[in-house]
Amino acid sequence: MKTYTEPSRQIPVAAEVDVLVCGAGPAGVGAALGAARAGCRRVLLVEAGNAVGGVSTTGMMSHWTGSTESPLMEEICRLQSRSVLLPEDEVGKKDNYICHEALKNAYLRLLDEAGVQLRLYTNVVDAIVEDGRARGVVTESKSGREAIFAKVVVDATGDGDVAARAGAAFDMGREGDGVCQPVTLMFRLGGVDTARCISPGSFETTVAVPAGEIQALARENLPPPAGHVLLYRQHLPGEMCVNMTNVTDIDGTDAAALTRAELECRRQMESIVSFLRRYAPGYEHCYVVASASQIGVRETRHFRTLHTLTEEDIVEARQFDDWIATRNHFNFDIHNTRGAGLDAHGAQALFRARGKYTIPYRSCVPEALDGLLLAGRNIGGTHKAHSNFRAMPICLNVGQGVGVAAAIAAARGIVPRAVPPADIQAELRRQGVNP
Repeated sequence: MKTYTEPSRQIPVAAEVDVLVCGAGPAGVGAALGAARAGCRRVLLVEAGNAVGGVSTTGMMSHWTGSTESPLMEEICRLQSRSVLLPEDEVGKKDNYICHEALKNAYLRLLDEAGVQLRLYTNVVDAIVEDGRARGVVTESKSGREAIFAKVVVDATGDGDVAARAGAAFDMGREGDGVCQPVTLMFRLGGVDTARCISPGSFETTVAVPAGEIQALARENLPPPAGHVLLYRQHLPGEMCVNMTNVTDIDGTDAAALTRAELECRRQMESIVSFLRRYAPGYEHCYVVASASQIGVRETRHFRTLHTLTEEDIVEARQFDDWIATRNHFNFDIHNTRGAGLDAHGAQALFRARGKYTIPYRSCVPEALDGLLLAGRNIGGTHKAHSNFRAMPICLNVGQGVGVAAAIAAARGIVPRAVPPADIQAELRRQGVNP
């Protein structure tokens, strides 16, 4: 590969803060709110896109999955339900379905009320590391190349871009072969007769339609690796959210691969709309209203942390002494790594666990890098465990706990791994989180 030596240059310091959160998806929002509500006055949330929320908003996810208990998620859903951006007859209806524009504003209101500083349209392109400790990041934006210094950095980028650039050790994808779950471009349909439309919500949901069974028809008629039907109701009249595009063998940390996936998903959209018009009752006159402005990447880097969360931890409903996220519950949502549907190692309707589990602080602390904490789907876990804790409510829970830990570390001038878990838990209880 040819290389180019970039000339050294001095870049301006855009900010010096106590807690810097990189990535404004549910984990990042949770981290920023957790830190600010713990009393940290200088919290900065940096996001590459034009809105906060990540997959839940710009990624156009249909709903909050799982039965996770989260006071913060309930607060967010309640605020969304009161939004004037909703149709009048939908205002006040509290459920797990997402209105993307209303949710964006709900997040922004909470962040503003907490005093969180926000920088949108800003890419994190490098980490600043001194003597094995993360000290900040380098960003690129319309303002040029800048540096941001922080006492504690929280990596909530999903892919762990900051931690990777800082030199933290990680493994890619599934153990043994590095294969990652497929990616998806979500989109919304209008023109749906919601009084009679079908809405299969899982791979294992079968629905009889005039031409046969809808999942079987999808496998027969949609271009591989597409071939399953997942359709979800929305708060907007005549609209449904579609989770049916599917591209396998994608490295979500590679721009060329993401470009290929985007193009393939957009080609699949045409086939999916034609399929639904032909076979799905209620969709005879449907059309595309909007598609996500970022592709949904389910899995990339798994960082090596002080504890690796396993599927056994989840099934056995482990209650860790150093918990920072509680009452988590979801299935093993492993999408087929070779084609449509559920992977052979996944479990949805057949998922069995002893109860709700906690996530330990140790799973958010890199093995050998100080000054940085992980939040969201990039924490330490196995491929199978990750398919569970990557759900947005759980990422939100993890973010809140990590944000509290970061605030304590910054206030005391200590490295995050030195923060006593009992002190994190005391503040989380004050914020309404209970084991």
